[in-house]
Amino acid sequence: MQPRDPAQPHRTASTLELFFDLVFVVAVSIASAQLHHALSHGDFVHGITSYAMVFFAVWWAWMNFTWFATSFDTDDWLYRVTTIVQMGGVLVFAAGIPAAFEQGDFTIPVLGYIVMRIAMVAQWLRASRGAGELRSATRRYALGIAAVQVLWVLFLLIPSGPVQIVAFVVFALIEVSVPVFAEYRRQTPWHPHHITERYGLFTLIVLGESLLASANAIIDASHELESLVPLISISVLTLVVTASLWWVYFWPPQHRAITTFGRSLRYGYTHYLVFAAAAAFSAGIEVELDVLIGESHLSSVAASFTVTIPIAIFLLGIWWIAIRENADRVVNTVIPVGALLVLLDPILPIPVAITAGVLVVIVVVLVLRPPIPSRS
Repeated sequence: MQPRDPAQPHRTASTLELFFDLVFVVAVSIASAQLHHALSHGDFVHGITSYAMVFFAVWWAWMNFTWFATSFDTDDWLYRVTTIVQMGGVLVFAAGIPAAFEQGDFTIPVLGYIVMRIAMVAQWLRASRGAGELRSATRRYALGIAAVQVLWVLFLLIPSGPVQIVAFVVFALIEVSVPVFAEYRRQTPWHPHHITERYGLFTLIVLGESLLASANAIIDASHELESLVPLISISVLTLVVTASLWWVYFWPPQHRAITTFGRSLRYGYTHYLVFAAAAAFSAGIEVELDVLIGESHLSSVAASFTVTIPIAIFLLGIWWIAIRENADRVVNTVIPVGALLVLLDPILPIPVAITAGVLVVIVVVLVLRPPIPSRS
């Protein structure tokens, strides 16, 4: 298991990596559905904090595997088996998401998470045998990941409430510091095109969840309404918004954003907000439909914010990490201003329609103003 060549031509995602992503579809779908129920009942604080904690584990487990794979993927039988074990951990984690939301019981999610992370420790220890000058970095990864799992076991002893949230934030900060601890002397090699392709594929997963969730919600709502016009309008607007977010995300040359270790950390960590926002967008669409058919007592303004806030976070996140340095002054003005307009939309009579219009304008600007050429 020797380090891969970061300049390998035509490096693409393997079928195993695509298979690995499928189990995260399950976890993202369940987390989004639980967020929808919490928001629809007006339980904003508990719903958002629970979603943030659950999605952190989903994102971090996926990201750790992805960066390891870009450096040491061998695709032999042992690597495949270890990866499938991690997939099993994801499914266990996903099964415990409802209890985490409803009772604050993270027992099953933590068990599933530990399965994923112990398998990751085994991968790093195996990599250390043939890593050469990177051996110390691989061992620090294994040590750091294993040590943090002790903290997550202790997390189960903390009762649900503010103390649990504070403990989670502290433990999560320790968790995300492991790569800095492991690579502060020597960095493991990453393939810029491969790693950004993997992030793009996960973005497609979370955006696809928006289309699937909204389609299912519209089908259910069609039995409650006599007129299908509102449902058709929402379905069209959902497609326009989702397609626009896809266009914005894949506009910049993403591989330019991870040219150094510090920039790769910024790229990888900010994607937590990008991914979480994209998945939360689907929950917001479902909340809007609940209000439409009378299953939620939220005001139309509050329901609209559940849609517009995720969109604004997504736009600002991807602008900050990938678009900003590859765009001219016009694009760098239009996207932040567009995100602000989206945030203000709920105070207007037809917020979702205005949001779609703002995003279409952003896409038109991106078509007219392509990315600036690389200075290298």
